[in-house]
Amino acid sequence: MTKTLIAPSPAAPAPVRKSAGVPTGRRPRKSSSALLSRTGVTAMLGLAALYTLLPMLWLVLSSTKSRKDLFATNGFAPGKDFALFDNLGHLFQVDNGIYLRWMANTVLYAGVGALLATVFSVAAGYAFDKLAFPAKEKLFSFVLLGVMVPGTAMAIPLYLLAAKVGLVNTFWGVFVPGLVFPFGVYLARVFSAAYVPGEVLEAARMDGASEFKAFCRIAFPMLAPAFVTIFLFQFTQIWNSFFLPLVMLSDKHLYPVNLGLYVWYSSALSQGHPQDYLLAVVGSLVSVAPLVLLFLMLQRYWKSGMTAGAVK
Repeated sequence: MTKTLIAPSPAAPAPVRKSAGVPTGRRPRKSSSALLSRTGVTAMLGLAALYTLLPMLWLVLSSTKSRKDLFATNGFAPGKDFALFDNLGHLFQVDNGIYLRWMANTVLYAGVGALLATVFSVAAGYAFDKLAFPAKEKLFSFVLLGVMVPGTAMAIPLYLLAAKVGLVNTFWGVFVPGLVFPFGVYLARVFSAAYVPGEVLEAARMDGASEFKAFCRIAFPMLAPAFVTIFLFQFTQIWNSFFLPLVMLSDKHLYPVNLGLYVWYSSALSQGHPQDYLLAVVGSLVSVAPLVLLFLMLQRYWKSGMTAGAVK
């Protein structure tokens, strides 16, 4: 008999197990907690943006209104006759151009004062970081104490000191306190530690450079982002200063713009002068413009300064 040979059937392949580390082609679903946290952060940022932009939008739209439309129309509606240029002309002409005098005073207080305060702060911060002198850390602790004390708490003591030396109701009574910026000294020390290598300074000293020359020629150019950052902080602080000029000055020709706007606003409320209310609104819009322009021009240096040391 002929035997028929039957070939054995091949074994079935073993099932391939999916490895936990090998992607399967499906996108992992985001957890609900991650979505909620992302939505919450977005909502908070949106509220912060509205809180910042809505007052500015109201200020711009209100400046386009006449005195009649300012109280008779919606706050977020533009003026019917678009009286912005008429309002600006009236602002610059009222009381023999007193508003321009206030703006010039503020530029001197904030511009020159912030520039000198930044130079002093950068030099002091560099000295605290790179130089050795007796009681350095104890002195720096007093600087940190000055950072924690708010400026409004120092207004009355500064007024009493100015009264003893005859600086009350003078330009110097407001200008000189702006030259002291403890927070700028603290920032300058941090920036000096991050930007200025000690080896470079040591090489300059070995080449015969004095400490002053090493600071001016080597350290100061490296601290340019820090200089801009500290300048913007102090410029904004002096520009927005209100309480110190309020207690120090009584001559309206020495007022900064913030104090002048407050006088107009108080006159509109207490003495029933609605035209002063419109002047305060338009003047507030003009006073914000220099700050916006300054930040736009220096934002590149400011951003690099604020992120110093964030990435190694």
